[in-house]
Amino acid sequence: MSDNLVSIITPAYRAAQIIPETIRSVQSQTHSEWEMLIAEDCGPDETREVVREFARADSRVKLLEMPANGGPAAARNLALSAAKGRWLAFLDSDDLWLPEKLERQLAFHRGREDAVISFTGFRRISADGSETGRYIGVPPVMGYKALLGNTAIATSTVIVDRRQSGEFTMKKTYYDDFACWLALLREGKFAIGLDQDLMRYRVMAQSVSRNKGNSAKQVWLAYRNIEKLSLFAAAWYFAQYSARAFLKYRTF
Repeated sequence: MSDNLVSIITPAYRAAQIIPETIRSVQSQTHSEWEMLIAEDCGPDETREVVREFARADSRVKLLEMPANGGPAAARNLALSAAKGRWLAFLDSDDLWLPEKLERQLAFHRGREDAVISFTGFRRISADGSETGRYIGVPPVMGYKALLGNTAIATSTVIVDRRQSGEFTMKKTYYDDFACWLALLREGKFAIGLDQDLMRYRVMAQSVSRNKGNSAKQVWLAYRNIEKLSLFAAAWYFAQYSARAFLKYRTF
């Protein structure tokens, strides 16, 4: 496990039009020791061909081909199984990093023996990139209980220290990322927030989280079925989660 290598976990499905900009945002990083593991999930477009062209020109970009469509968790797990770095960074195929994202976050995360996860602030952008939203900041630290009632960790800002986490996989559930962060924090480790603007979250009409009613239902099911919370505890955390989500997304 290379101490400086960042393994970037990117699931991709129907991403041919947008993933070139995502890859270029990684290639523009001031920290250059990375591998980008793009797990293409058997989409109907030309995503594999697009990624293959980048991989031919830059050996740090690696195409992983899913044998059948399995969803984001399965694609992320394929990338996780191939990762060689100490640091696991998550970047969805439609999101972007600012150039100093990895350098600043690694400097922030190193030496924190209690921190299994670090995450950063970000801004939303419109689907075509023409509109940029307000800055969304993050708290300095969160444990398991704090995360239950919070929406602060955006997946494309996350870095996991494998020396703290050990090997792990994503559960096949609606919010596989949220479930994973909770699992990593359950044993008493912490997530630390770097309150800097380092990521752009692209708001896509077909995004898995765009249906707010279904999203709320899935958070509730995660509390009850995955975290095994009592009805009272689930209601308590759901109220906090919903209030914070409203404040977070009330304006673009």
